[in-house]
Amino acid sequence: MTDSNRGSLIAFISVTLLFFAWGFITNLIDPLIPAVMQVFGLKMEDAVYTQFAFFIAYGVFSLPGGMIVAKLGYSRTIVIALLAMALACLIFPLATHLRTYGLMLVALFILGGGITVLQVAANPLSAALGDPKTSHSRLVLSQAFNSLGTVLGPFLGATLMLSGGMFAASAAGDMEAARSASLKKIDTAFLMCAAMITLLMVFMWSQSRRIAASAPPAQSEKFSIGSALKSKWALFGGLGIFVYVGAEVAIASVMITFLQRSDVIAHLLAEPGQTSMLFFFDFDGEPAERAGKMLATMYWGGAMVGRFAGSWLLRQIKAPTLLAIFAAIATALCLVVSQSTGELSAYAALSVGLVNSIMFPAIFTITLERSTASVATTSGVLCMSIVGGAFIPKLFAEVASGGHFHVAYFVPMVCYALIVAFAIAASRARIISHGMAPGTGH
Repeated sequence: MTDSNRGSLIAFISVTLLFFAWGFITNLIDPLIPAVMQVFGLKMEDAVYTQFAFFIAYGVFSLPGGMIVAKLGYSRTIVIALLAMALACLIFPLATHLRTYGLMLVALFILGGGITVLQVAANPLSAALGDPKTSHSRLVLSQAFNSLGTVLGPFLGATLMLSGGMFAASAAGDMEAARSASLKKIDTAFLMCAAMITLLMVFMWSQSRRIAASAPPAQSEKFSIGSALKSKWALFGGLGIFVYVGAEVAIASVMITFLQRSDVIAHLLAEPGQTSMLFFFDFDGEPAERAGKMLATMYWGGAMVGRFAGSWLLRQIKAPTLLAIFAAIATALCLVVSQSTGELSAYAALSVGLVNSIMFPAIFTITLERSTASVATTSGVLCMSIVGGAFIPKLFAEVASGGHFHVAYFVPMVCYALIVAFAIAASRARIISHGMAPGTGH
């Protein structure tokens, strides 16, 4: 291995750590939703404002993030983003001390802003660190480690935030003490995140020269919102990311509550040790904690497995073809959930995670190949479109809150059907490149 290749490999590993970190932190919000519902006595449609506050930041910070990347380069942008994330995590103890849900939403907005800028820099950087012919596969591999974070984040979050306190059987005896205990658990989770982000920030600063030497200079890229608006593929890709993230987050946001419904698997969650096709892992704990761990290992774990497999599959199958297949399966699974109950419904909902696996990186790189706008501009538009994670879960929760949980799955079903249309159109479109893969046999 040459020094240049070794440098690119180390730089790629460094960037992949970022994917793990933001996956871990982003998915802490899933168990946070039932936690704040209990602590603050919120209805579901109010509790999902946690997701709204976090994901609306993508609509606010993505285009400025692209400008920052174009002006300061990848490394300095990444360090600034990590600093903002660490500061946001430190606001949580203040919010819980004051028992103010609104301040917690402010912290989530700042945290989302930091992760937004981080993604604007890291996604194209991961694709650029190596042979352009394997850009799809390389970004999916980075996303696989992002998925490892999405498994560990909600698993740890469920263990910390959905056990004891308000979730203990004895909570009714002393509600004030139970509430204080649950708030302290929320503090613990986000203080751990602050420590992890700080260590990662120091490490990324130490690797900044290596990253700069291994990647094309982002500052040479012209950032222009006008060019994005003129590129139909930048806009079409933005729609694809909007509906994908919205569908993925909507399903995950309500999964813990969904699994605990009497017409799904509430009876199994209430009795550890039950034999069921769903219980590949027999978790201990309260029903909410067990449901949270199922979300982590089966929904997000499925996405992780799918991304490692997808990294290989994309070397054998064209990205638009594989995307169309996976999105069609997700559409069918949502239809099954809408028309069934019990274990079948739960199993279908959890299985969507597996086919979600390659969608984000595939949509991202497919769009970069076909957009007439620069990489920095297109990346900014695509990351801005992650704001779908704010709006679609809110729509999903509004439908579900009326007692129509199963009917609500028509919302993500429509989203996945739109992704099928995007993939079919991409298979017929001309590739422009921008130094990305030429589009065959990824």
